[in-house]
Amino acid sequence: MRFINKTISCPHCGHHQHLNIDATAGDQEYYEDCRVCCNPIHMRMHIDESRLKVELYIDSDDEQIY
Repeated sequence: MRFINKTISCPHCGHHQHLNIDATAGDQEYYEDCRVCCNPIHMRMHIDESRLKVELYIDSDDEQIY
């Protein structure tokens, strides 16, 4: 499990984008700007090694925790 190609939808404008995900560094959290609306997309990646699965969580990072 090294590099994965995924298509995601921007949580702000809904535009589809292609991502190349590097799963070699383990769990990651980062931001990437949407190519259309330029808003930041918050991405969290979790590697589940027991099931050989990569979980990618995408949000707009504007949810607030109370």
